[in-house]
Amino acid sequence: MPRPVHFEIHAGEPARAIAFYEQLFGWTFTAWGGGGMEYWLIVTGPDGEPGINGGLMQRQGPIDGTAVIGYTCTVQVGSVDASLARGLELGASVALPKMPIPGVGWLAYMKDTEGNIFGITQPDAAAR
Repeated sequence: MPRPVHFEIHAGEPARAIAFYEQLFGWTFTAWGGGGMEYWLIVTGPDGEPGINGGLMQRQGPIDGTAVIGYTCTVQVGSVDASLARGLELGASVALPKMPIPGVGWLAYMKDTEGNIFGITQPDAAAR
């Protein structure tokens, strides 16, 4: 059964958001050097305790109704392509087309029937 495995925070000013979450929750942020993109991995607590870790990225676009605002949970699936197709059949729309996360896998965002954005990811070390 697919489960949430990751969340993302989209930030207009990543340094400001990092400082906020470090001071509020004690989360740690580490720059991720993969794929030539500005991205920070977030550790929210020790391994072995309930919870998931996430990431922080520069918001893509202005806050005008089209950019992602908030936390986006990502669910690991067997196939991003099949899950996108099934989601569209069920009334979802594509919020962010399928894209590679180099060395990690494939990622896409969908908008559910209520307008909520969520991510789907498929592990694939060969993704480029």
